[in-house]
Amino acid sequence: MTNRNRHRQSMKRISIVQVFMIVGYAIIVVASLTIVTRLALKKTDEVLQNKVLSLTSSLNVQMKLNMDSYLSRMETMATLAFGEKSSYTYDASDPNNDEYEAINTEKVITEKLFSLCIMENFVDYGIVYRNNRTVGKISNATNALFGDRIFTELSSMISRERTNDGWFTGYGGDFKRIYYVKKVHDNAVLVISFYAHELDSVFDNPETLSDMEIRLVNSDYNILFSEDNSEIGEPLPESILTRIKDQTSASVMDDEYLISVNKCDDWFVVCSIPTKIILNEKNDMTRYIYMVSFLAAIVAVIVGMYLSYLLVSPVKKVVKTLDTKAQNDLLTGLLNKLTFEEFSANCLASSLDSENRALVIIDLDNFKGVNDTFGHAAGDKVIAETGDIMREVFSDDDYLGRIGGDEFCVMVNKRFSDPAEFRQYVSDRCTKVSEAMAEFSSESGYSVSASIGAALFPADGKDFETLYKACDTALYRSKKTGKNKHSFYDETITKGGEDS
Repeated sequence: MTNRNRHRQSMKRISIVQVFMIVGYAIIVVASLTIVTRLALKKTDEVLQNKVLSLTSSLNVQMKLNMDSYLSRMETMATLAFGEKSSYTYDASDPNNDEYEAINTEKVITEKLFSLCIMENFVDYGIVYRNNRTVGKISNATNALFGDRIFTELSSMISRERTNDGWFTGYGGDFKRIYYVKKVHDNAVLVISFYAHELDSVFDNPETLSDMEIRLVNSDYNILFSEDNSEIGEPLPESILTRIKDQTSASVMDDEYLISVNKCDDWFVVCSIPTKIILNEKNDMTRYIYMVSFLAAIVAVIVGMYLSYLLVSPVKKVVKTLDTKAQNDLLTGLLNKLTFEEFSANCLASSLDSENRALVIIDLDNFKGVNDTFGHAAGDKVIAETGDIMREVFSDDDYLGRIGGDEFCVMVNKRFSDPAEFRQYVSDRCTKVSEAMAEFSSESGYSVSASIGAALFPADGKDFETLYKACDTALYRSKKTGKNKHSFYDETITKGGEDS
């Protein structure tokens, strides 16, 4: 063999070894990158899923709290009927009643009930007696539906023995009407009813989570509320039911759905969203990472750093977004109900009696009218503008929160040594909110104003729950005395009594 041939053979062998080395290195790099990428993606999945589950659970709890608050408000509205003594002492079924006195008594009761009825969109707000006589507002549709069994059927809806009341829907297969029935005495029950679509404000779905489906179902998993009105009365879809049946408070995520459920009285709030919608960004990133990993075999170090950036940056972005959504109201940027209550309760718990603080509740008047007339986009604009007004009026030391569909709350922490000066400061802030809302109403054409209630620490309460109740009573006073004003709590007034 000549030297030339030997050289050629040697070069061939070297080339073969070089090829094997390159291929081997490429295989090692690709395999290493693939393993690292898979591990990183697995960890990303875990972090993302945990955060999404936490966010969805928080949103579901918020909806449950909204529903609990709404039902509690309806029950309070029913209890207000007993502010008139004859409402719970009179018995229309008593054969010994004097006819003239009975007529006058029923007139007094009816006037009381109608004065309360106009505060909400009730279909019924009245009292039904054992002899099927009624006072107050009992619609013709209700009379026709129950007929001469109206007292018996309504009485059967009382499900809570301790409080002698109950919620019911689905009578005669009609799930569009929701009833609340409370026992007055052995021969009378109080009934209020409203249409299920009144719950739109309770289950206000933020535009940023427009794909989230929110439903209210009963214990038989029939749908009582859904943004899709055609679903009302229908069974909960089997694909969702099988994942949450017999659960009272749970969050479930699999390849198809992310579902959260919370029990609300005898009903359930169910939030669901397809998993693929949540993971769209992550899935796109996964495909991109694999492509870049394959192309990065030659420049492993550079591509490895690039992959780290691609992996960590989107995760941080998602985590930061989820943290913000879990703590703040998505429409206004203010604190959500849970966070506001936690911050305020901690603030009050650490405050001295010598310090001045105030809790202020702002409730929008005619907000439902804006939604009904101009649509939900206009309603969202009003809510967002209210948040901006609150940020302009109150200081950075104050806690600002949105605690309901059209209800906001402020914990005023401005430092004053003189309680009288502090009270005047709070009053001035409330006035500025009212003036700003009036200006916005004039410029936008939306007929909306603000009723405001305020309570002072420590005079009206030393903990959040007590202070909130006092503040709510003051708000009720503002509502009752004409709206578009602010009132401070006065311990001599209650929701059921007269202002003093």
